[in-house]
Formats: sequence, structure tokens, C-alpha cells
Amino acid sequence: MMNDEKYVHREIKRIFEKLINHYNIIALVGARQSGKTTFLKREMKSFNSSYILFDDPDARDIFNEDIKKFKDQYLKGFDVVILDEIQNCDNPGQKLKYLADTGERLWITSSSEIILSKEVFSYLVGRVAILKLYPFSIKEFLNSKKQRVINEKILERMVWEHITYGGYPKVVTTDDIEVKKVILKNIYDTMILKDIARVWSIEDLKPLEKLVRYLSINTGSVLSYQNVSNKINVSFQTVKKYLAALEKSYLIIRVNPFYTNKTNEIVKQSKIYFLDTGLRNIIAKQFDIELNGLLFENYVLSELIKLNKDVKFWRTKNHQEVDFVVEEGKKITAIEVKLQSKNNKLSRSLHSFIKKYHPNKVIVVFYKGNKDKKKINNTNVIFTDILGMINEMNKMK
Repeated sequence: MMNDEKYVHREIKRIFEKLINHYNIIALVGARQSGKTTFLKREMKSFNSSYILFDDPDARDIFNEDIKKFKDQYLKGFDVVILDEIQNCDNPGQKLKYLADTGERLWITSSSEIILSKEVFSYLVGRVAILKLYPFSIKEFLNSKKQRVINEKILERMVWEHITYGGYPKVVTTDDIEVKKVILKNIYDTMILKDIARVWSIEDLKPLEKLVRYLSINTGSVLSYQNVSNKINVSFQTVKKYLAALEKSYLIIRVNPFYTNKTNEIVKQSKIYFLDTGLRNIIAKQFDIELNGLLFENYVLSELIKLNKDVKFWRTKNHQEVDFVVEEGKKITAIEVKLQSKNNKLSRSLHSFIKKYHPNKVIVVFYKGNKDKKKINNTNVIFTDILGMINEMNKMK
């Protein structure tokens, strides 16, 4: 656990503190090593509390075999108990329901969305609040670097590092580049072995690793199950199973199409991105000095996910496309990603989207460019950097 000097305050803290007095169970889910345990151990200092890691076979066996004995052995006398990596236990839903109904206050973690499955969550309706903790956002990254004064050049340098090595706390707080790469490789190996292969009962890792490698090289492409199946020489159904496992283990993000017209717009095929660009880079074995457009696009998507936005993309069958579309209530925001934007002109695709859907806002987010605002057909158009995009997206709440 980080000492006070190195600890980076997480943006999730505000909502976490609101929820702990309203729910017996708080479930903190997210990728392995994204900081879940560190965050909860920091918060538990204010309580008479205890911590149980379910990698411990004794604790796991008692939890699985006799929940009343587990309660007597591990929970008695504490106000709050952290149950770490709950996905390692058998059928946790009913047992957690019993503990909540007998007055126990629990903070649980999982590095797999299996905890959100119907088999588990159906027991916990009304008893649990679920929060997702991701690797550091750009704001948390800047905080970790103690970067309080931001100008154009500083932001470009900070974003470059954040894109290249990602936001995993242990990676961010390490200065040595070779050590960063070793940590990223270890996170990936552990994720594949513990969160994917074990939870999803995958014995042969070679096809899985071939799929992950393929996805890392084709980040942001529209996915065809059949094409992937042919490329890596595994069955169509296996590709679907592995993609579900990768998504539920927080390695990849599936972005679905936005549409209203099934005849003219893509409605089925998804795009695949990585939750963390540093992890994507270690898998693809690409740590380029110069950023490319698709990698920056993946980065922007990752920041939108960390804002808890439901993100889609728009593409017509005659290849008009908008990178991302966010719909909240009746408000629609279209987002175009540009590595460089100096002339501040909208693409034909964006003009078509504005004409068809009349979005409230269009954001052109750039790595390098000139900030600007204009209005087209009653739609506000903003040209801005990643921090400006985040501020604009927060206005949608």
C-alpha cells in the first residue's frame, strides 16, 4: 500500500463516501491493480475494520463451506470488513445476502465482472452499490505528478506519457521506463492467468493470447467475428467466448453502433478498444515515440469510460463515420478525435450527423490544435484538448 506522500486521491471518493451509509455492501469492481485495495484500505482507517483476501485458501474454504463459521471467524467485532477478490469464491451471491441481512457491513472487490452476473447480483438487489474503479484518469495522472500548472506544452507531454504507459497506479508512480514495461507485462500475465483463464476455465492460453495480440494491433477497427476466427484459426464460438472474458475482466472495451435506420447505418458490428493504452502497447509491443491517430482515439475512449459514459460510434453503409456518440437522456454529444486540428473544420461525416440527429454538442478533441467554439445549425461545436472534453462531458450530468 502507498504511503501518504505517494497516495493519489481518487475521484471516486466523493460518491463512495455518500454511499457507505446507505448500503450494507459496497462492491468496488475494476481491472486488477487499478487501485481498488489501496483505496479501500485507505478508507478503512476511519473504521474498526478488517481485511480478508480470498487468495488465502483458508478464508476461501470456510467462506465456501460454512458462511456462519466464516462470519464468526472473520467478521465478528468489526464495523466494516473488506472482502478482496470475491470472484475467487464459489456462488458468493447467496452468502453475501445472508451476511448483509444479518447486519454485516462489507466492502467487496472483484477484478472480474462475474460479480455483476445475474447469478450473483440477483441476490443482492437493494443491498449493494456497485462502483467501478479504473486506472488513473488524466486528472488523477496529473495529480500523481503534482502537476498543478498546466499549459499547452505540459499537457501534451503529460498526455503522451499517459497514453504510452497507461494509468495503472504502480506504473504511473514508477519513473524508470524499463520497470514500467516490466510492471505492465506482469499485470497482463496475471490478468490472463488469474482473471481470465481461471475464472473462465480456459486451459489452452495460446489462442487467447493470439486473439489479444490481434486486437491490440487492430485497435478501433470494426470487428467481424468471422474474420477474427479465420485470422487466429479458432472457432467463431470460441472467439465470442474469449471476447466476453476479456471484456468482463476489464482488458478490452466493446463499443456498439449508434443507429436509428437499420437500412443505411451499421447496427450489429462493434469496435474493440483497450481500457488502458499502456497495456495495449505492451501487448502490441509498440512504444512509439510519435503517437498515431488510432491510439489517441483509444485514449479518448478510455477517458470517456472513466467518466462512466455509455459510448457508441456512428457509421453508415456508405462509410460516413463519427468516432463516438454519447447519449444521456435526450442530449446527444458527437465526438470526433483528431491527433492535430489546426484549421478547425468539420468533416463531411460530422456535417451529415448534425443534419440528421441535431446533437446538442459536437466536440472535436485534439492532441495538438487550436481551441475554438462555433455554432452550426443550432449545434454547439467545440474544438478542445482532452481536459476541455472532460469538462464539457461533465456538463451533461
